[in-house]
Order: sequence, then C-alpha cells, then structure tokens
Amino acid sequence: MSTLLIYGATGYTGRMAAERAKALGLPFEIAGRNHARLAELAAQLDVPFRMFDANADAASSLSGISVLLNFAGPFAHTAEPLMRACIKAGVDYLDITAEINVYRLAQRLGAEAAAHQVMLLPGVGWDVVPTDSLAVQVAKRVEQPFALSIALHVPGSMSRGSAMSVSEIIGAGVMARIDGELVATPDATPRHFDFGEGPVLCVPLSFGDLVTAWHSTGIPNIAMFVHISGDAFPEGDLSQLPDGPTQAQRDAHHARAVVEVTGVDGAIARSVIETVNGYSYTPLAAVEAARRVLEGERLSGFATPANVFGDGFAERIEGTLITDF
Repeated sequence: MSTLLIYGATGYTGRMAAERAKALGLPFEIAGRNHARLAELAAQLDVPFRMFDANADAASSLSGISVLLNFAGPFAHTAEPLMRACIKAGVDYLDITAEINVYRLAQRLGAEAAAHQVMLLPGVGWDVVPTDSLAVQVAKRVEQPFALSIALHVPGSMSRGSAMSVSEIIGAGVMARIDGELVATPDATPRHFDFGEGPVLCVPLSFGDLVTAWHSTGIPNIAMFVHISGDAFPEGDLSQLPDGPTQAQRDAHHARAVVEVTGVDGAIARSVIETVNGYSYTPLAAVEAARRVLEGERLSGFATPANVFGDGFAERIEGTLITDF
C-alpha cells in the first residue's frame, strides 16, 4: 500500500495537514526533528512517526514511503536534502513553499528525478495552486498569449514559518521572466491591480510562479506582484512571532489573486480567484494533492500542480471562486 509521510507535521500548517489526512483516512505517517512533539502528535492521531533531520542521510529514513509532503521551512534549508533523498529512495516529493529558489532547484534536479521515475512537485499550497490553475485558464482565453502578470493579495497576519520564508523570497531579489529567461529586475515598478474592490498598489516580488507558470502555460514574459495589507509582512525578531493566525483570524481574511494575460495583438484577459484564507487553503490543497499522487496521478521529473492535476485543481477546494473580466 502507498504511504504518505508528512514531514514537519508538528508545525503550524503541518499539524493541520496531518489532521486533514487523518480525517480522510489516508495511509500516512508523520516525521520531523523533535521527538517529544512528534510522539505527542502521533499519539493524538494514532499514527506512526519517524524522527530524522533533513540532511544527506535522510534517504535511509524513507523506507516504505511513496510520497513525502514537506512542511518544514524555511525550505531553503530543507528542500534540497529532502529532494535528493527522495530521488535516491524513489519517493515523490511535494511541498508548500513560496520560495522561488526552491522551484529553481526542483527545475535543475528535474532530469535526475525523471531518470529515477521520481516527481518533484513543490507548491501544492496556496502558493502556487490557485495562481497556477488560474494562469492556465486565463491563457486559454487569449490567442497567442505573450505576457502574464500575477498579483497576490496578502491580508491579515503571517505565521512564524511564513515570515521566515518571506525573508528568503526577499533575499532572492526581484526577478521577472523575459523572453523565457529569468532575469533580475531590480528597477521593476509597482502596478495597480483590482482584486474586486477597486485598484490597489502592488509591488514587484519574486514568487514560485515565475517558474511554475512558465512550465504550465509556456508564456515567455511573466511578472509577479503583491499587495500587502495589515501586518502581513512582520519585522524584527521573527522567532518571537506566534505560530500563526487563529481560526477566527483566518476566517476574517479570504485570500485573492489576479491573473492578467496579454496576447501578441494586445488583447487582455483577466480573472480574480478568491479562496478561504491561505493558511486554511494550504493544508486542504496539499493533502488533496498528496492523496491524488498516492492514487497514481503523477509525472516524473519537475512538475507543477496544473501539469499534474489540470487547471481545475484549485477549485477542488471548497470556497474557491473565480471571476472573469
């Protein structure tokens, strides 16, 4: 029987994913680096657990596992050793990162993974599932799509883990895809996008869609933006942040993204996708992706959610609404 391993299961989002996997009756185990926390959660869920570090020896801890779902961030520290461990052990790798350099890594390792019949599928959470699905849908409405712009709306408060990942994203610098190539664009200017309540200013920032949207749509020119409201991007000692927003805080803030595709003739198509809060959406989407991979929906090598599951995957999560313009 195929078995899922949820790595980083005792973290804020990982715990929600483990609870979701249990509710669905999936065959799974949990893993991480803290024995006491793992033992406590494993007892609560009545599932086995494994304790190991994300390092060069991780492959030896994947015996009997067919899919690894990684929630342990910052992913700059965990993704490469776990991807390499999965390739060595013949295990499909999934994660929920927004860190662009992890997608670039998966892309570089794609040929090696394919040679071992292993799938590398980062981004099965709110980033990048909604935007990846929507980009493919909107591109179909334009003849000869030439340029793609994606804007994210980040409302409410951020989890400690996400705040640390954002530091990695900012550290990667501002990039865009120009004529099919990733290029540093430090002088990129902000733009206004309408998420449904009037235009708001969005600043350039490099998320994983600069890699995934290229693979999913083939559009050669891609730019990304984000609108920050409230205390979404915290500063100071990030280790002192709470684990993440409460259920009430999550319920108060839905997540939105805009996708705009321009054709060579200048025609423009836009859509907005609205979902439940990103922290609520991510464990639902990630576990649904893992479930489908367990059942055989997979590709070898580097893949994107839309590649594997189709452009309707984002709407599999209850509360998702797409509005076309």
